[in-house]
Amino acid sequence: MSLRVYSGPRSDRRRRQSGLLRGVPWLFALLTIGLQVAYPLAHGTGRRDLTVAIVVTFFLASTTHALVWRGLTWTTAFLVVTVGGGLAVEALGTRAGVPFGDYVYTDTLTGTVLGVPWVVPLAWAMFAYPCIVLARRVSRSSIVVPILAAAALASWDLFLDPMMTAEGYWRFTHPSPVLAHVPGVPVVNYVGWFLTALVMMIIIDQLPRRLVPEGQPAVLFFWTYCSSVLGNLLFFHRPWVAVYGGIAMGLIALPYAWSLWTGRD
Repeated sequence: MSLRVYSGPRSDRRRRQSGLLRGVPWLFALLTIGLQVAYPLAHGTGRRDLTVAIVVTFFLASTTHALVWRGLTWTTAFLVVTVGGGLAVEALGTRAGVPFGDYVYTDTLTGTVLGVPWVVPLAWAMFAYPCIVLARRVSRSSIVVPILAAAALASWDLFLDPMMTAEGYWRFTHPSPVLAHVPGVPVVNYVGWFLTALVMMIIIDQLPRRLVPEGQPAVLFFWTYCSSVLGNLLFFHRPWVAVYGGIAMGLIALPYAWSLWTGRD
């Protein structure tokens, strides 16, 4: 026999408010997925607007999950590293050609901060969050976690950069050497992504670890993986992008899926 202590209507109200708050990350995640489903059907400025909306809602999905489950201090530090770091490295990249190669942003995406479209640093943060969640679940090693998280984030760029350059949001001045059958994006860009992500993840992994529900970031990661492969195969006619990204991201997705399946804490 168990005894349930009732502390009055105020306690019930707090529980309801807590439940609603925990639903906010899922709301943004579902909105992100819905917008991404619509993306292949859009064209021109409509596709550009959808691109911005997807990044914003994905960013809010990741940020609100961190805020609800990890707290304000953790989330603030995470955003300083990913948004601030992403802005800094992109500003450096457009001026010095390091670490991504020589590239320029066009004026078709959004307004800029330090010459970088303001939506770009949000994109670094939005997917860095599922990646660090993934890595910390698969491994507890202070060495393996940053490498795995960085590889996950960099593998996403195998899908991202070919898509965004094809849309004309940025272009590389000297796009060579390139991956076979994927013109427009030099190999050095992917190397730069991994190195940048690695520095970010080494710093982020210093933040406290906490056991929290991981369903929402897991859904965002696997949705991004599956939709990127299928989108490039079925809608964007870039089969080699699907192959490269599918293999690279799949090598990370498989151990993550196994860890979730086996219920490892």
